[in-house]
Amino acid sequence: MKKIFLTFFTLILLSTNSYSAGSDDPPVTKVKSYYAKAVDLIKIAKKYEKKNKIDKAQKRYAKARELLLKSNEKKPLQADTLNYLGFTTRKLGDYEEGEKFYLQGLQIEPNHDGINEYLGELYVATNRMDMAKERLEVLKTCNCEEFDELKEIIEGTKKSKY
Repeated sequence: MKKIFLTFFTLILLSTNSYSAGSDDPPVTKVKSYYAKAVDLIKIAKKYEKKNKIDKAQKRYAKARELLLKSNEKKPLQADTLNYLGFTTRKLGDYEEGEKFYLQGLQIEPNHDGINEYLGELYVATNRMDMAKERLEVLKTCNCEEFDELKEIIEGTKKSKY
């Protein structure tokens, strides 16, 4: 019985090895882009922020910003990348530089929902309410959560952390 089991086990091992060895294709590994890695870090940072773990959030925002700068070098002038560059830069306290990224993104895609919302939030944070309301006006027909979020912040019913 023991000999039969060993023979059976050996046959199974040989058949699986010959099957996997039969492929000449290299294994497929998907490498995430700088942008994708940055977006993951931003999501984590937002969760830390909600838990009031600001230091941990700031570290993730800083790392995400580094990756986004690399992404922007590799594939320049992508509205989504510029949106998150503006966002992370603003979250790190540099409103002036963040605003530049947002405005660059709007030159490429004037109706970008994320940029318009985040730029509006920046304007609220820097006491430029008329400009924030202009961003809200751009979003009014989008039927999107960005409109609702910015409207709540402008009306003061929702506080923006930055």
